[in-house]
Amino acid sequence: MKGFRAKGSFKDARSRQVFTVEVAAENADAAKERVLSNLGSRHKLKRWEISIDEIVELAPADITDRLVAHEVGE
Repeated sequence: MKGFRAKGSFKDARSRQVFTVEVAAENADAAKERVLSNLGSRHKLKRWEISIDEIVELAPADITDRLVAHEVGE
C-alpha cells in the first residue's frame, strides 16, 4: 500500500466545500475511488458532485493521518 493525498471540493448546500484527505491505496486510481466512496457515504454526495483537483503520492514520512500511516506500514 502507498499513501496518497487528495485535494478538491464538493458541492455543499450553499457553496463549494474544499477538502484535503489522505488515503492508503495501491495506486492513484484506487485512491480516487476510495476518496469518492468515503466522501459520498459521509456527506450523502453523488460522484458528480465531488471534484478532485489533484492526487499526490506521499512518502511514508509525509503522512500525517495515523490510520493511513498504519495501513501503509509506517
